[in-house]
Amino acid sequence: CVFFQRFSDDDFNILLLYVDDMLIVGKNIGRIAHLKRDLSKSFAIKDLGPAKQILGIQNFYDRAVGSLMYVMVCTRPDLAHAVGVVSRFLSNPGKKHWKAVKWIFRYQRGTSKLGIAFGNRKPTLVGYTDSDLARNKDNMKST
Repeated sequence: CVFFQRFSDDDFNILLLYVDDMLIVGKNIGRIAHLKRDLSKSFAIKDLGPAKQILGIQNFYDRAVGSLMYVMVCTRPDLAHAVGVVSRFLSNPGKKHWKAVKWIFRYQRGTSKLGIAFGNRKPTLVGYTDSDLARNKDNMKST
C-alpha cells in the first residue's frame, strides 16, 4: 500500500507498506517523526533507522556510482575525481555520500551541453627531447 500525506506542494510524506515492512519518505524530518509517533500510538512498530534495504533489495547507491563510472570512462573525464571519491564508500554509503552522488548527477545534467571545440586548422605537432649522451661520462646514459 502507498499512503500519501500532502502538507503543501513541496512538503509531503509517503508511507510505503508491504506486509510487515514499512518505509516513510519525506523532506521534513519533523513531520516524519510526528507520523512515526502517531503510528506507534496505535501499532507496535520498531524503528530501524535509515533504510539500508527495502524488501530484501539493497539501495541503489552502487548502481548509481556504476552508471557515473560508465559515463566518466566513455565521455566525461571531468567527473573522474568526484566519482573516485564516492566510489570509496560503496560498501557502506551514508547520507552525505548519497548527497554527493546526486550532486554529481546534477552537475552532469547542467554541463551536458558543454564541450571542447577544435578548429579546422591543421594541428602543428611540436616535440622536445633531451638526448645528451656524452655529458654523463660515468655510465654514458642520457639525462
